[in-house]
Amino acid sequence: MQRPQGLTRELMAMRVAQEFEDGMTVNLGIGLPTLVSSFLPEGRRVTLQSENGILGFGGISDGDFDQDLINAGGQPITLLPGASFCDSATSFGMIRGGHIDIAVLGGLQMSETGDLANWFVPARGGGSVGGAMDLAVGARKLIVVMEHTTREGEARILRECTYPLTGQGCVDLVVTDLAVIDVTPDGLVLREVAPGVTSEQVAALTDAPLRVPNSVAEMRL
Repeated sequence: MQRPQGLTRELMAMRVAQEFEDGMTVNLGIGLPTLVSSFLPEGRRVTLQSENGILGFGGISDGDFDQDLINAGGQPITLLPGASFCDSATSFGMIRGGHIDIAVLGGLQMSETGDLANWFVPARGGGSVGGAMDLAVGARKLIVVMEHTTREGEARILRECTYPLTGQGCVDLVVTDLAVIDVTPDGLVLREVAPGVTSEQVAALTDAPLRVPNSVAEMRL
């Protein structure tokens, strides 16, 4: 089947930001997740944490580059009033101690049971898991944001991951350019579809079994 036109990276980030509630502490992984900082809901107080030791930063900075003000992906950031700095040991203590309400990570593959692979593509070699493994198991909720398929049209949501895992059974919600899918004890459940995309198209492009309710909402953006 022909793949439908999905959301842009910016719209995916905007949809992820809708999951944040007032007062939450959130960690945004490198890559696509960093875009989420530019779409925080207005009036909603969200504290962003970066594993390199910053608590309370804002969006990506468009100003002059300051090498001391960067996120874990090396991007320049702004600081909000009350922001603080700490060493990596303290930062990872926050993560491993369960003090991060939501972590948002990119993904390469996800299984039907919420296993995540996001750091190594065997055909390319190289790669480093970084802090993703700690975030995957340490955050109270893990949201994965990724394209629904590869550039070649192969499914990323599989019965079982074929790439080395970042974490087992750790994903709670996945937001793709085509859909929002809940990971539940009873399997994957389609919650929302992108504008112009049907439930049937999403199911056809998902390798893992996908439960489709009688009524599936269109994504809120």
